[in-house]
Amino acid sequence: MINITFSGADRTVTGSRHLLNINGYNLLLDCGFFQGRRAETYERNLNFSFDPKSINTVIISHAHMDHLGDLPNLVRQGFHGDVYCTSATLDLANIMLMDSANIQEGDIQFVNKVRRRHNEPPIEPLYVKADIPPVLKLLRGSAYDHPLNITDNIQLIFRDAGHILGSSISVLNINDGGRQVSICYSGDLGRYDIPIIRNPYVVIDSDILIIESTYGNRLHADIKDASEKLATIINETISKGGKLLVPSFALERTQELIYFLHQLKLSNRIPDFPIFIDSPLAIDATSIFRIHPECFDSETIEFMRSVEDPFGFRGLHYVSSVEESKSLNDIHTPMMIIAGSGMAEAGRILHHLKNNIGDPKNTVLIVGWQAENTLGRKIAEKWPEVPIFGEKYKLRCRVEVFNEFSAHADRNDLINWASAGKDRWQRVFVVHGEEEASLSLADAFRAVGLKNVVVPEFGQSFTL
Repeated sequence: MINITFSGADRTVTGSRHLLNINGYNLLLDCGFFQGRRAETYERNLNFSFDPKSINTVIISHAHMDHLGDLPNLVRQGFHGDVYCTSATLDLANIMLMDSANIQEGDIQFVNKVRRRHNEPPIEPLYVKADIPPVLKLLRGSAYDHPLNITDNIQLIFRDAGHILGSSISVLNINDGGRQVSICYSGDLGRYDIPIIRNPYVVIDSDILIIESTYGNRLHADIKDASEKLATIINETISKGGKLLVPSFALERTQELIYFLHQLKLSNRIPDFPIFIDSPLAIDATSIFRIHPECFDSETIEFMRSVEDPFGFRGLHYVSSVEESKSLNDIHTPMMIIAGSGMAEAGRILHHLKNNIGDPKNTVLIVGWQAENTLGRKIAEKWPEVPIFGEKYKLRCRVEVFNEFSAHADRNDLINWASAGKDRWQRVFVVHGEEEASLSLADAFRAVGLKNVVVPEFGQSFTL
């Protein structure tokens, strides 16, 4: 008997956790970090809806924190099985988890200073750097399209999800007492024809589909328009003597931006001005990109033949030290600062926002999905005041939102991808989307002929 319990990213976007019980064998699909209000975030990430000691195996779809970021808590609370992922995800997991621990330790110190001023009790980080090495010992990397036998009755194959470097679709082929069942977990699906990585693999030979719906009720602008729009905003901000601040995910989004900026520089559509990648994590992630060309699309491979380094050019500076990061706030000439975190909930971008969002000459570029209640979402929605480190700051700078840069499949992409296998799917579970997006996509799936489409709620279980 096969049961599935939805334990995270159900009618919401972050904190992916889907628990399969296969004849008593517990397999967890992703172990993601929930992001939102600080108090709720702490409780949801610390407390699992299942016993971590009961989990036999974890499969990680990709190296974004909302899919692997809570592994340290799972291990600390008793999990000691194998964690399967692609080889590129394994390399990225090391830096992503260590960076997460480092950010938590550093930001908690700053936040607790503010809490002391307000006579509030201190809070503890969810995990620290010492919790990461035990997690890394459990990771098992694999190539795409290579069958892995998790048990005698469970086979795993990773397919390319086309979302970020190393992202995967997990296909589980299961012998359930003589009955053959195939379960496909999409992870996060990518878009077609975005820079650097390949298009998503289309699965048509599975029975059960668990599919994300982040953009289930929205369409993206054409990625080809992003370059011209980016050049226009850069030139307008520079003409006013302002700075451009970009909260950006260190993994994939930063590399995409560098790729676009490199091409804009080569075509002389933007002037020579300093661009700072103020993120040690982005520096490390970019190094990992360079050693995994097997994930690149043909256009990127061709670009690599014409330039020495697609992720480096004149005027681009990688900032490692805290001292250099702080010194950027003392420079009052035009520049671009790309820094984590992507939802502006942590990291060096917070200090840059604190020092610059009150100046109308400056521009904040929102270049990725922003979860509800995050600082990035509030900036994207142009709140008059936004909270940074527990203090209120007036938002007077220009704000521009780029949906063109999204690495997620949009509504039409998701419908087309799922429709390719509609003659095989017996049940479809729509997850990893805000409720409105998930319900809308489910209706669209039914309209094109997909059978037994469900939008599960948190904690809901089903027998397959």
